[in-house]
Amino acid sequence: MTNETLAHELITMTDEDRELQAGALSDDLGAQLAHRRVTTRNADRLAEILDGSGWPTAVTVGAEAARRAWLIVQHADRQLELQRRALALLTDAVRRGEADPQHLAMLRDRVLVNEGRPQIYGTQIAGVRDGRPLPWPCEDPDRMDERRAEVGLDPFEVHVARHAPPAANQSRAR
Repeated sequence: MTNETLAHELITMTDEDRELQAGALSDDLGAQLAHRRVTTRNADRLAEILDGSGWPTAVTVGAEAARRAWLIVQHADRQLELQRRALALLTDAVRRGEADPQHLAMLRDRVLVNEGRPQIYGTQIAGVRDGRPLPWPCEDPDRMDERRAEVGLDPFEVHVARHAPPAANQSRAR
């Protein structure tokens, strides 16, 4: 039986994050701080949820709310210990077949990048050059797409092509 109250809370928390995210990527310091406050508050609340009931899975909160829990921890870059803790809980949930291996791959890469280490799956983007997303350094880059396939992620080039900015933006990015 799903916990509808918790599911609603997770979705509502990330709705606010998503509303403020564009400002976080801008040069507006006020917007950046507003987003940081929300992501910090959300991460603090997620830590309480983990204390009380472990990792929110699709079985316990529904697929969308489980995805939103993952989104909260992905955005908790200033709370690396929480990300590490969530990584361990999410790893166990994936082993039990109760969580998405793609979420685990992306969180694993996020933690590695935040620790200053090479990522595994190439899911974390360092920047854009000539309109093309560039990943942070990746362990054994020649096998990156092989590892991506193992967790159900598209090859990096397919992912980049799907998420590349429109051609008009590419010329301005140069």
